[in-house]
Amino acid sequence: MQHTLKQSYTFSGKGLHTGAPVTMTIRPAEAGSGIVFHRTDIGPEAIIHPLATNVTTTDRGTTISENGASVSTIEHLMSAAAGLGIDNMLVELDAPEVPILDGSALPYVRAISADGIEEQTAARRYLSIRKPFHWEDAATGAAIDITPTDRCEMSLTVDFNSKVLGVQNFRYSSDTDYATQIAPCRTFCFLHELEFLASRGLIKGGDVDNAIVIVEHPVQPDTLERLRSLFGVGELQVNQGYLNNLKLHFPNEIVRHKMLDMIGDFALLGAPLKGTIIASKTGHRINTAVCKSLLESDLLY
Repeated sequence: MQHTLKQSYTFSGKGLHTGAPVTMTIRPAEAGSGIVFHRTDIGPEAIIHPLATNVTTTDRGTTISENGASVSTIEHLMSAAAGLGIDNMLVELDAPEVPILDGSALPYVRAISADGIEEQTAARRYLSIRKPFHWEDAATGAAIDITPTDRCEMSLTVDFNSKVLGVQNFRYSSDTDYATQIAPCRTFCFLHELEFLASRGLIKGGDVDNAIVIVEHPVQPDTLERLRSLFGVGELQVNQGYLNNLKLHFPNEIVRHKMLDMIGDFALLGAPLKGTIIASKTGHRINTAVCKSLLESDLLY
C-alpha cells in the first residue's frame, strides 16, 4: 500500500551551495499525489515535481525546475522518503535549496521514524523494466547496468583513485535497514576541491560540521589559513586523511553516502523500480541521465 507522513515536520538551516537560510516543512499528502515541492516564497503556482525529466543541473547536487521555479540539492530528502517508503508528501520551502542540515538524511529519518508513517488505502505503484539496460560514460568510466527482477536492489562501487579511501563497495536491498545503514552517512569532498568549488559560487553553506573533507596530500599552513577563512572556524587539523579529526560513522561511509544519493536520484523515476542496479563510479549526472532515458523510453511498465 501507499504511505504518507503521520504529521508535518519543519527543518531550518542553510543551503549547502547557496548558503541561503531556508525553512522547509514536509507535510502528509493524499494517496496518488506523489511527492511535490512548493516554493512558497514565489507563490501558489511554484510547484515542482521531482522527476528526472525535470532535472536541470547536477553540479554537486540534483536540481529540478518546473513552472518557472527551481529547487536544488533535493537528493537527501528524496532518499529519505524512498528509504522509509513514503509515496506521498508535500514539501514546502521558502528558498531555492533544501537545507543541508548535517549533510546526511538522518535528521529526516529521526523525525519521521519517531511517529512512523501512515498507511493509505491505495496500492503502491511499482515500475518494472522489460529487458536488461546498460549505460556507460566513456569519459569517466562510470557505468550502470539494470536487469529485471521482482525486487528492488542496488550495488555500487566507488573508486576515486584515492589512497585514503581505496575502492569501496556497498549493496542495498529491501533487507537493508535504511535508517541505520544509509541515513547517517554524510556528504563529502576532497580538500583540493574546496577552493575551486568556492570560486564557482558553490558550497557557500558548507562547513566542517556538514561534510566529510578528505585530505590526500600534505597541507601547507597557508592553505589551512585560507580554509579557516572560508569556513569561518578558528582551527583546522588534518588527521589520518580527514580534516578536523573527523570520526567516520562507517569505514566505508563514502560509498554509503553515494548510495544514499543514488537512492534519492532513482526516486526521480516517480515510483520504486523492480530491478537489480549495478553501478560503478556514478554520480548525480549519470544517475539522473539514466532515469531520464528510462522515462523517455518504452522499457518501463
